[in-house]
Amino acid sequence: MSCRSEHIWIEPIKGARKTSNFCWAIILFLGSLGFLLVGTSSYLGRNLISLFPSQEIVFFPQGIVMSFYGIAGLFISSYLWCTISWNVGSGYDRFDIKDGIVCIFRWGFPGKNRRGIYARRVLYMDIRGQGAIPLTRTDENFTPREMEQKAAELAYFLRVPIEVF
Repeated sequence: MSCRSEHIWIEPIKGARKTSNFCWAIILFLGSLGFLLVGTSSYLGRNLISLFPSQEIVFFPQGIVMSFYGIAGLFISSYLWCTISWNVGSGYDRFDIKDGIVCIFRWGFPGKNRRGIYARRVLYMDIRGQGAIPLTRTDENFTPREMEQKAAELAYFLRVPIEVF
């Protein structure tokens, strides 16, 4: 879903707001909440979850381990939710033939270096004196034909030859 004109090509890059990340964040949150509730119910001696009686799980060592896994899972889940809400990794690639400018922009984590260039693999643009600049994400599973098509379109737009290495 790129935007193109005669002199400018803008390729939007999808960040952390993908369906798979939402699914993993929900699964991780619910699973870790379950672990924490089981550990807490074994400590209190009450059934907070009605699937099995709390008397079957002894607080030391099973309840402590379940509580630890629950707390660790909640931390990882909160990290995933923050990554999704900040949309880390999103941005755009902008190619301007008229001015001879290539702009590769990605959002990072909040802080001093929120804006930046992030390394990805597979499709690179080689700039004299600057080295290779990655243009695709690591989680984009392009077939060789799709990658070749994208490289050919970009090379045609920029009026430069394609090198395969």
